[in-house]
This record gives sequence, structure tokens and C-alpha cells, in this order.
Amino acid sequence: MTVTYAPIITSLLDNDLYKFTMLQAMLHQFPQTHGVYRFRCRNNKDTAYPLADIKESLEHQLDSLCELRFLEDELEYLRGLRFIRSDFVDYLELFKLKRRFITVSTDGKGRLCIDIEGPMIQAMFFEVFVLAIVNELYFNALSDPSVIEEGQRRLDAKVALLHQYAEEQAKYSHDTPPFIVADFGTRRRFSKVWQAHVVETLHKAEPNIVSGTSNVYLAKKLGMTPIGTMAHEFMQAFQALDVRLRDSQKAALEAWVHEYRGDLGIALTDVVGMDAFLRDFDLYFAKLFDGLRHDSGDPYIWGDKAIAHYKKLKIDPKTKILTFSDGLNLENAWELHQYFKNQIKTSFGIGTNLTNDMGITPINIVLKLVECNGQPVAKLSDSPGKTMINNDTYLAYLRQVFEVDEPE
Repeated sequence: MTVTYAPIITSLLDNDLYKFTMLQAMLHQFPQTHGVYRFRCRNNKDTAYPLADIKESLEHQLDSLCELRFLEDELEYLRGLRFIRSDFVDYLELFKLKRRFITVSTDGKGRLCIDIEGPMIQAMFFEVFVLAIVNELYFNALSDPSVIEEGQRRLDAKVALLHQYAEEQAKYSHDTPPFIVADFGTRRRFSKVWQAHVVETLHKAEPNIVSGTSNVYLAKKLGMTPIGTMAHEFMQAFQALDVRLRDSQKAALEAWVHEYRGDLGIALTDVVGMDAFLRDFDLYFAKLFDGLRHDSGDPYIWGDKAIAHYKKLKIDPKTKILTFSDGLNLENAWELHQYFKNQIKTSFGIGTNLTNDMGITPINIVLKLVECNGQPVAKLSDSPGKTMINNDTYLAYLRQVFEVDEPE
């Protein structure tokens, strides 16, 4: 396979916002935390060719990535975000990813193996870059003019759909929450250029609907709202920090509140499953956080549980927001909005279906935290296929502690 030398990542700002927000919290509160991340392709058998074929190109891309530094205008942009502290930007001014913390190999089955191990204030910042690089290298070999034409046709259909939804939304009463969509597609994008084209096209078509992006570089470039709070790795890390395992979720939420003092108030619910999360999400946290994010399991059941929980706590659900981000497209996001709009505010993060809808089967790749401070960590997702750990004993213990049943 042809080796791709031209750098894919050319700016450290070309990353999801929650990498910055989690990094700031870890730097301030747990700077010595050590993490191990592992790569997995969930649909290895469906790839057009073995991912192992891109190993050499990936090695060159990682070499280039680890030469990057933040530029002055990028640092100034970050300083302008209310929730980013000045001392954190000072840290980023000196920041450079270290190549020694990431290794690439292949196995005998043509699978690509990527391991990241080092201080979490380094290791956690690799993830989105690496996934975006793997995606672009993989799809580069499959791309031709017909693929781009099909992608454009599908993008045009999305624009037409957004116009239709905007017309419907114009009929809403003044107190009905709007339909809001953000781009969450950096890690799964067809290419960097294509993501920029898609996001700019959709934002220009209906800026009141597609108002935000998780990609900080695009938010800066297009004048959009950068979107993101926390990912699973932040809450998983607390399973190995200095708290009882049973208290790890509450400790993570408390640390987040301490760091952001009311900003970035969307809590992720499926690290040990929604039911176990709600047992920890008491009146204190329910008042402090603006809302919740869905990332696995049936979204309707999940949303109904969230609304019932707020009502049980005597909180008006209409003052809160549910953010949905699990495998969405515009159509099912709109359907969810119709179901919930008179009960609670909603927003939607859409990834693959925006930035990699080209008529080619996407690769389902992840890079997950599997160890922290020498101990295994895991998430008990509401979708069993999303659980990723090699230690069955710890997984069973985690289920026992949080009273989570084995999936059927």
C-alpha cells in the first residue's frame, strides 16, 4: 500500500473540545495519574482490506503529530473560552505530544494494534487524533470521484432535510425548545477536508439548527459554538483513584463541579449504566448539572427514565436538557426531538452520519482507557457491545458493586 507522508493533522486544535476540558481537570486535580489506552476495530471482519496495511503510513503520521505545537492565535482562542483557565493555556503553550507513549503493531490476523501508555495528561490527548488519522488513511485507499459525488448527493439531501425541519420548527409555539444539532464526527470522519466541507455546508444552510461542533479548530474557523464536556475515560479513571469504587461516579461528578463551577454541565450517564448512574445522581448533582448525555441503550427508555428521575426529585424537567449522541442521523434525531420536545429540552450530537456518509461501510473504531494507575477500569455500557476490557474478574466485581446484571 502507498505510504501517506503529507501530515493529516496539522493543528493541535483539530480535536474534540472534551479532550481539552478533561485534560484541564486532570492537570489541576490528578496530574500524576497514569493511563493505558487500547485500540479496537469493532467491525474488523467488514473492512475492505486489513487495517494492518496502513501501519507504515500511521507511523509516519504519528511522527508528524508529535512535532506539533499550539500556535499563538490558537492559544488566544482558547483563552477566550470562559471555562478555560489561563494557567491551563500556559501549560498548552509548552505542550507537545511525546512519541514514546504510543506504539503501533499488527497481529497475525491483519488487525492493527495501537497502545498508548503514559501520564494521562499526555495519553488522553492522543485519542481523537489517532482515530481521525486511521480513518483518513483507510478511506484514502477507497476514495475516488464517484465516492465524493455520492457523499455530496447525500449531503445535499441533508441540507434539504434541514430546510424542512426549519419550516416545521417555525410553527412551534414560543415556549417549545428548538431542534439543535452539533457535529460530533471528528474521530470517524472520511477526511479532514470532507468534515470541514460538511460542517460549513450544514451550518450555512441552517445556522439555528446546526450551531455547534465538537471540533475546536472548526469552531474557531467557522465561528461556531465548540461543544463538549466529558467522556467515559474521565469517570472511568475514578475507579482507580483514591476513592471507594462504589463512590467513583460521585467523586468524578464532584471533581467536575469543582473544576467548572457551573459551566459544562452535561453529565455522561452510561459508564456503569443508566440505572446505577441515577442512584448516584441525587438532588445535589441534579441541581448542579444542566442535563444528561445519552451514549448507549434505547434512547427513548433512557430519556423517560431521566424525566421520571427529575420529577421524583421535584425538579421541572423543562429546566433541564437531554443530549443524545449514540449513532444518530438527522431523521432519528428529529424523531427523538418530537417525542421529548414538550417534556424537556433536547440537543443532538451526530458523528459518522454527518462526516462519513459516503456510501462506503464506515469502520467502527475506538481507543479506550483500559487501565489507570496500574488497575483495570471499564464501562458497563447500556449497549453490551460497547464494553471493552480484558479482565473478566474486574468486570464481574464492577457489576456486583454497582448492582448491574449480566447482559442477556
